[in-house]
Amino acid sequence: MPLSPLDIHNKEFTRGFRGYAEDEVNEFLDQVIKDYEIILREKKELEDQVQTMIEKMNHYNSLEDTLQKSIVVAQEAADEVRRNSQKEAKLIVKEAEKNADRIINDALTKARKVTIEIDELKKQSKVFRNRFKMLVEAQLDLLNTGDWDHLLEYDVDLTDIQDQHRSDEDEAASTDSTPSY
Repeated sequence: MPLSPLDIHNKEFTRGFRGYAEDEVNEFLDQVIKDYEIILREKKELEDQVQTMIEKMNHYNSLEDTLQKSIVVAQEAADEVRRNSQKEAKLIVKEAEKNADRIINDALTKARKVTIEIDELKKQSKVFRNRFKMLVEAQLDLLNTGDWDHLLEYDVDLTDIQDQHRSDEDEAASTDSTPSY
């Protein structure tokens, strides 16, 4: 067991025949006691510091372990997010391609219908044009016949028309008064 300053202070030496001077020994022992107490205090402080450092080191080691685990978890989460994002991006691209194909097919179908309608309208316009041409030509033929000249030769007097109209009325009146059976 190590000596304490009290052990040094209480130490009694036996007296010998030509021993050392007692005052000098006591002074030296007092100095040793003081120095020993200082050393013990410094030792205690250093031990306390070492203990504090060990606790801090353990704390920092624990933090380091926690941080490393957190980094691993974060990396795994980032990998999972990246995988999910890639899957989602692929699904979005597929959906967009499907929509694009559908839109293109719809547009092609509409374009075909419009083309068919245009062709039908062209046919109808040709038929109309031909019929209209035939009608105009027929009317021109009528205009070019001599019948028009013949109509211009008629000379009708207004009195003749009035006489004709009266006779038509008289005849109609006589027919209406006849009793019918």
